[in-house]
Amino acid sequence: MTISAAVPSFREGEDVLPSRQARLVYRSGMAESTAGVAGGFVQGNLAILPEKLAASFHRFCQLNPKPCPIIGMSDVGDPRIPSLGFDLDIRTDVPRYRVWRDGEVVEEPTDIMSHWRDDLVAFVLGCSFSFEEALIAEGLPIRHIERKVRVPMYRTNIACKPSGPFSGPMVVSMRPFRPAQAIRAVQITSRFPSVHGAPVHLSHPHSIGIADIARPDYGNAVPVAPDEIPVFWACGVTPQAVIAAAKVPFAITHAPGLMLVTDLHNKDLAVL
Repeated sequence: MTISAAVPSFREGEDVLPSRQARLVYRSGMAESTAGVAGGFVQGNLAILPEKLAASFHRFCQLNPKPCPIIGMSDVGDPRIPSLGFDLDIRTDVPRYRVWRDGEVVEEPTDIMSHWRDDLVAFVLGCSFSFEEALIAEGLPIRHIERKVRVPMYRTNIACKPSGPFSGPMVVSMRPFRPAQAIRAVQITSRFPSVHGAPVHLSHPHSIGIADIARPDYGNAVPVAPDEIPVFWACGVTPQAVIAAAKVPFAITHAPGLMLVTDLHNKDLAVL
């Protein structure tokens, strides 16, 4: 089922943002990739942690702004982040969540009402889906969108700067381009530092610890043509690799590729 087919009815004359429409659909239990959903609106990665770990994770994000650019943060125990959406509820508005215990995923529910606690802090991190809109506007092809699959993501040998218990490998997302397209992609995405910015690596995936480009750690594989090179961006799934490495007793994240849709506009994140 598509978002448009699942959008609930609203009162006549009510002005409803496409981003809110998407959240309401996901709140009702629909779980599918958010790539290409609510065009023009910022999507975010999610990491929810107990208050006792929040300061260390906040510092981790400050030390690693490429994979972990914070665009929103909740108060302790509050599931709402009004700056990202007036009616946004972090417990219900992500299509699918991951519940972690001791560094392992133990459940992937479509809401976390039964897991929510008064000591939890939610972090929303910028997502590369935002700069994809700018790439498409320039006529650059986005392979995973064309094929209607999740973007391929890989754990690398690029070490994040540690903070408290948080350390581990950077995760990257990959999009294939011809060399001239890759140069233009670097120029375009450099204008979006709050959603990962410019690529961290071009070509030669083995140089950053990726043994097989056809076997991503998260998401779905996409073909790379003989005249193309893989281009890698820092990815907001990095906290999940770090949570696993640190064996954090309890955490909640989004399922890779199934993001939080916010009311922020992509164009407002561009640095001119």
